[in-house]
Amino acid sequence: MTVSLADVVTAHASRYLQQLCKHWSHKFSVSFDEKQGKVPFSEDAALVLSANGDVLSLRLEAPVDRIPTLEEVVADHLKRFAFREDDLRIDWQPIG
Repeated sequence: MTVSLADVVTAHASRYLQQLCKHWSHKFSVSFDEKQGKVPFSEDAALVLSANGDVLSLRLEAPVDRIPTLEEVVADHLKRFAFREDDLRIDWQPIG
């Protein structure tokens, strides 16, 4: 299992967390509230989100070969929800 992290600075961290989780709740068994969420993409891949003030923290856990695709999928969805934010930065950092 590989982990990839990203801290996204935005005034709408909680809103985006909830939007992402609601979006994927139609397809996956998602759990979330205003501060944290989890999207289990499969038995061996999940996105864990947390909103703390103006930071949305993203933690992807997946097999190494799936990480790049999942990073792109999560980033693309977040950018769609945050289309009004020109300076939104999503810089994934591999752990381990």
